[in-house]
Amino acid sequence: MITPANTTDNRKIAEARLPRMMFDYFDGGAFSEQTLRENTGDFQHLHFRQRVMRDVSNASAATQILGQNAALPLALAPVGLAGMLARRGEVQVARAAQEAGVPFCLSTVAICSLEEVAAATSAANWFQLYVLKDRGYSEALLNRAHKAGYTTLVFTVDLPKLGVRYRDVRNGMNGGLSTWGKMQKLSDLLSHPLWLWDVAIKGKPLTFGNLSDAVPSGRNPEDFKAWVDQQFDASVTWKDLEWVRQHWPGKLVIKGIMDPGDARSAVDVGADGIVVSNHGGRQLDGAPSTISALPAIVEAVSGKTEILFDGGIQSGQDVVRALCLGANACLVGRAWAYALAAGGEAAVLRMLDNFRYEVELTLALLGKTSVKQLSPDDLV
Repeated sequence: MITPANTTDNRKIAEARLPRMMFDYFDGGAFSEQTLRENTGDFQHLHFRQRVMRDVSNASAATQILGQNAALPLALAPVGLAGMLARRGEVQVARAAQEAGVPFCLSTVAICSLEEVAAATSAANWFQLYVLKDRGYSEALLNRAHKAGYTTLVFTVDLPKLGVRYRDVRNGMNGGLSTWGKMQKLSDLLSHPLWLWDVAIKGKPLTFGNLSDAVPSGRNPEDFKAWVDQQFDASVTWKDLEWVRQHWPGKLVIKGIMDPGDARSAVDVGADGIVVSNHGGRQLDGAPSTISALPAIVEAVSGKTEILFDGGIQSGQDVVRALCLGANACLVGRAWAYALAAGGEAAVLRMLDNFRYEVELTLALLGKTSVKQLSPDDLV
């Protein structure tokens, strides 16, 4: 067993520990996965301007994100079904985030509920909400989140329809497996006995905790997934954001912005922040990488709202690259999902500590002492 040094190592361990269907769900993207690949690959075209002989003895990654103190310019992005990666996975990740001093955002389709995560932490967590057809149920979720102490709502707007993810089709995540396919799936599950025992058995209930009253007859994630898939609302427009503002008293962040015009529209509806995101390459394949889309969006709305960046981040150095191009902070999803699957809460905490050190090291080698000092001039 390797000692994981980075996200790539955690991914290798996660792939070995998880059933194929589970690993592919978290690892995969839409269609040919072009955008998924470019999200990570395009970072490699951004080179740093190294500067020396400056006093960088106090280089620090600490900052504020949406008015919230953070040990580094990073928040843990919402990842659905994370409780399938490790036993009560979202609770483990939320605890790691609190200890590391960064925000954690809980997905609507988490295995652990809003209340379960809130009871396990004392931090100001965030909650992610999809655009659901049932406005009454959306309002109930918002009330639950506010009552449980969540301070920031991350409203995901790039899911009018669910992206086509070929890996999930092949693995039967959407049903439709042949008899032979079902036998292969069973064989794969049985070949991962540690996951079966620790997650599938000891981690029960494996249902979407936030939606338990919406699907009272649901006994597994597939039952809830069918309800959620039917609830994505393709009719939503910017006017619907007024409804969200009326029912949410905390900070509002719009996630899924890839166009400068859409960024300006988010500012117009009063968003406290936006997330430049293509859903991790899981929706519109062929869309540009988020890092290539970032500069135009920064030019359009910088100073008018907080700009968070999401997509392809593998290390603290990638965080610095995004900040050089104008992001205020970043979100990571797959990186913490791999760590959670690889080693639970301790591995997520180790990952966050590595990211913090990598940010501070990169700052020092750029001749900087604060993330606030970063600019496009730090790239060549």
